[in-house]
Amino acid sequence: MDDRDYGSVNQTSAIPSSLSVDACDLPSTPYEIALAEILSSIQPLCETERIPIRESLYKVAAENIIAKQDVPQNRNSAMDGYACRFDDLSPDGTDSRLELIGTAAAGSPYCGEINAGQCIRILTGAVVPDQLDTVIMQEDCAIEDGCVITRRAHKKGQHIRSAGEDIAAGEIALAKGQSIDTAELGLLASVGCETIMVRRTPKVAFFSTGDELRSVGETLGVGDVYDSNRYTLYALLRKLHVQPIDLGVVRDDLDATIAALSEGSRIADVVVTTAGASVGDSDFVKLALESLGELKLWKVAMKPGRPLAFGKIDNCWFFGLPGNPVSVVVTFDKFVQPAIRQLRGESAASTLQLSARCASPIRKTPGRLEFQRGVLFYDESGQAVVESTGNQSSGVLTSMSKANCYIVLPLECGNLNAGTTVTVQPFDTEL
Repeated sequence: MDDRDYGSVNQTSAIPSSLSVDACDLPSTPYEIALAEILSSIQPLCETERIPIRESLYKVAAENIIAKQDVPQNRNSAMDGYACRFDDLSPDGTDSRLELIGTAAAGSPYCGEINAGQCIRILTGAVVPDQLDTVIMQEDCAIEDGCVITRRAHKKGQHIRSAGEDIAAGEIALAKGQSIDTAELGLLASVGCETIMVRRTPKVAFFSTGDELRSVGETLGVGDVYDSNRYTLYALLRKLHVQPIDLGVVRDDLDATIAALSEGSRIADVVVTTAGASVGDSDFVKLALESLGELKLWKVAMKPGRPLAFGKIDNCWFFGLPGNPVSVVVTFDKFVQPAIRQLRGESAASTLQLSARCASPIRKTPGRLEFQRGVLFYDESGQAVVESTGNQSSGVLTSMSKANCYIVLPLECGNLNAGTTVTVQPFDTEL
């Protein structure tokens, strides 16, 4: 991790008078409007490259992949057992006796003639001969004097996979905009795809601001804290499969902040900062952004995470997140993550929401949308229940570590009694 320090730059720049408007007078933007504005501003990266499919893991497809043949290509057996004609089986479910004449294995089909009253031994994945239409599991059969004795009733066509059951020739096997994960990689191979056009992986630079921040391994002085936000951002970015660039800690200094933003915007597609975007005497991120580029959005009516800055420096997008650790996670989840997914060219996904019963009272003041941290579980009757993780302060990172969901409380909502039904959003789940 890069622990460079921009604090060596002296604070010599005067704050431009045009930027000294009282930021407290600016209204907060509703969450839905803020997110819509961010996503409407960002277009996917246009650069693409063609690469072998094994190198495409966690990248985003820039083209539709069309199946050239059926998958599977032939009818095949889903079980180890015996393939036969359904009409040769006893119609009342009593035992049937069939002559065993050969074997079919995956990659070694049976090519001989098959007459009425005959069957073949067939292994999973083996081609089912055209004359046969039913596979009986070996557990439902016995061998006696070169014959197969079938027991109980069976269904015509059972245990046979149809040609094209997975993918039919001419269908889209992998759609443009789909992120390539483990299943998708195997899917590409299953249709014989050797290379694929993918979008370029975004580069995201990030840094923390604050004179009180110390890196892991340093000694803490009075009032100092370890910089956890950069480690949190690093983890969040790695989960999105982008290229993270750690610019370290920037001291509370306008020139130092401008220098860091300039470098970040030069080398990355997105810059993400934590702290320094509020209205305090030592908050310089907003001013630095306005001196270099354009501030498109500032302050969102949500908790945690009200002081959120969004803008652009040349061709680089900027997100200024709050400094409190929980606020960093929530604002990243709700704004930065969908923006980066869109920049990657991923198809839009909706967040999974469930209804659950509160296990205990919830305190909330009307006026802001809140994402409280909770633990979602199911009670003895199978009903979804959610319990608060306790202290909901935006500085209590353990409340996030213990949680597996957000409890979503609308803007107009106030205190809730135990037993009230609320909306929850489980972590790491999208549709």
